[in-house]
Amino acid sequence: MTDPVFFAPSRRYTAGEVANLTGSVLVDSGQSDISIQALAPANEGGENALVFVDGKRNSALMPSLRAAAVLCPAEFASKAPAGIAVLVHPRPQQAFALVGRLLFPTAATPGPMTSETGVSPHAHVDPTAHVEAGAVIEAGAVIGPSASIGSGTVIAPNAVIGQSCQIGRDGYVGPGASIQYALIGNRVIIHGGARIGQDGFGFVGGAKGPERVPQVGRVVIQDDVEIGSNTTVDRGAMSDTIIGQGTKIDNLVQIAHNVRIGRNCIIAGLSGISGSVVVGDNVTMGGGVGLADHLTIGSGAKLAARSGFMSNVPAGEIWGGYPAQPMAEAMREIAMLRKLARTRKQGEGGNG
Repeated sequence: MTDPVFFAPSRRYTAGEVANLTGSVLVDSGQSDISIQALAPANEGGENALVFVDGKRNSALMPSLRAAAVLCPAEFASKAPAGIAVLVHPRPQQAFALVGRLLFPTAATPGPMTSETGVSPHAHVDPTAHVEAGAVIEAGAVIGPSASIGSGTVIAPNAVIGQSCQIGRDGYVGPGASIQYALIGNRVIIHGGARIGQDGFGFVGGAKGPERVPQVGRVVIQDDVEIGSNTTVDRGAMSDTIIGQGTKIDNLVQIAHNVRIGRNCIIAGLSGISGSVVVGDNVTMGGGVGLADHLTIGSGAKLAARSGFMSNVPAGEIWGGYPAQPMAEAMREIAMLRKLARTRKQGEGGNG
């Protein structure tokens, strides 16, 4: 039994084509016809493979490369073995990603899981729903009353789109995902198991214990957002929960009610954002970040992994730690603690 090929290259590219597509400089024009049909990490490579090498720490990989071609910065070019096409680019990883999207388009954008086109006879689409021509509604999917699905969008098996939800064009909703009380833009990718628009965690103390506060807001997801598997985005309590254009959210992230996230943010897995937090544009959050409610994170801020935030973060600053503080201060505290521990250990040794 042969191994299945999940991602076959769309076609063969030459080193010359890659240079033109990425804006790279091919060091030896005589190698423009070298064939590229695969991607690989630099420490593995392989026949017909394109690799990239970036960063001073990885420069030692260059002399031992086994590949058809390499993308690298100019200062590494002379270190490549003979016979490998060297493509010089100031941002090799970015160029490598572009080639990857061309070589393996189905890996970059999810597609239907079945061979069905249009609306599957095994899907449930309410008669009042509007599904544009060119949309794909796969078997087991449920489209609720007055919902709208744009052309080119794929609703995967067993996904549920609630009443009056609107989903734009050329998007994707993965298997088993559920969407309710939401307005979603164009080219939005929502991976399997995600939950969009469920009620937020809102309770108030009552005579018999916690009593629910009705959550009557919506979720608004702008164009070109990607939301990972099993991530949850709560609808707003009274105002909307908003995810800004171009933001990318990893798997297993919790976004609470009334959160407002700006454009082009990166949020890594296992992060949790409490209610009514405002996040500016171009913010990066490492994995496992936790934000207390009602905070403001300034545009361009970088939040270190596993940090816990209890105060606002100014724009452009790098913070980390628990509780989080400016990274320079956090590192000084760590250094002081290590020095104190070493001093104590030396003292205990002297007493022995």
